[in-house]
Amino acid sequence: MRLLVLGTGVMAKNQLARFPLIDGVTVVGAVDTDPERLSAFADKFNIEKRFLSLEEAIAWGEFDAATNVTPDRIHHPTTMALIAAGKHVFCEKPLAENYAKALEMTEAAEKAGVINMVNLTYRNVAPLQRAREMVLAGELGTIRHVEASYLQSWLVSRAWGDWRTESTWLWRLSTGHGSNGVLGDVGIHILDFAAYGAATDIDHVFARLKTFNKAPGGQIGEYLLDANDSFTMSVDFANGALGVIHASRWATGHLNELKLRIYGERGSLEVIHRPSGSELHGCLGEDVESATWTKIEVEPVATNYQRFAEAVASGIQPDPNFRHAANLQKVLDLAMVTERERRELKV
Repeated sequence: MRLLVLGTGVMAKNQLARFPLIDGVTVVGAVDTDPERLSAFADKFNIEKRFLSLEEAIAWGEFDAATNVTPDRIHHPTTMALIAAGKHVFCEKPLAENYAKALEMTEAAEKAGVINMVNLTYRNVAPLQRAREMVLAGELGTIRHVEASYLQSWLVSRAWGDWRTESTWLWRLSTGHGSNGVLGDVGIHILDFAAYGAATDIDHVFARLKTFNKAPGGQIGEYLLDANDSFTMSVDFANGALGVIHASRWATGHLNELKLRIYGERGSLEVIHRPSGSELHGCLGEDVESATWTKIEVEPVATNYQRFAEAVASGIQPDPNFRHAANLQKVLDLAMVTERERRELKV
């Protein structure tokens, strides 16, 4: 697979630490509108072909697939152009700014017959995959209740950089710069983490969003800091379970932590993912009576990057695809409506 990298920011660097290690994958070109950033990125990863626009890269055309690592609002126009050119697309999340655009991208990719995949990175978490297998195998019995959280602390910590001075972070706090806040940024991750692990879809949603004051006048330079920082969400799942999902960038002490608890009639599971690693714990069988939790060992799983490369080679569409991400975007869109109208909505 000849791969084009579209966008050369932080996440592109993370991807380039993985894609070139896959047999059969060659990174053949990079695109960015900032010439200095493009040059530094291409030099670092020994990429020969460099383009200041996607149009130039498509005109060149010597690539099979592209990884779209542009800012959220750029996903739609660039992905539509790649699909029109017949290229397979690996897109960062969220797929688009709203469900209508995400659905348009989905239908275009499906009509064109190109491989399409969204990088919901926590599908790479082996304990999540194992939890889903156990749920599907009926080891927990009927699922009754689900808890999920995504906690970050970069608004109270400089561990990832200083959001007060760095555009990398400031744009994520500003709707005017294409951000839908923590809901749009990591909401799709934790919704997928919860629904995928519990092996069901979200059926109804009611959400509360909160934007806290972070600077005098709520603004730093050109950035109006009006995007939501925290959300809480009550959901009904299609299998009848009730769920509570929340996320925040104010979670002091949690650099980047996802947690999922799945409670069934015959047992429960807990998945925890942190930068230091991932774990799966279970309370099953006789341990239910004593509320004893035991660590469950799991085998490694293929990454999204590996599965995308395999899909391009085989022509078999993998999951999570564009349609799945579009459906999650619909939940996120409705969550914002429920905040405004203070009412539950059916997905």
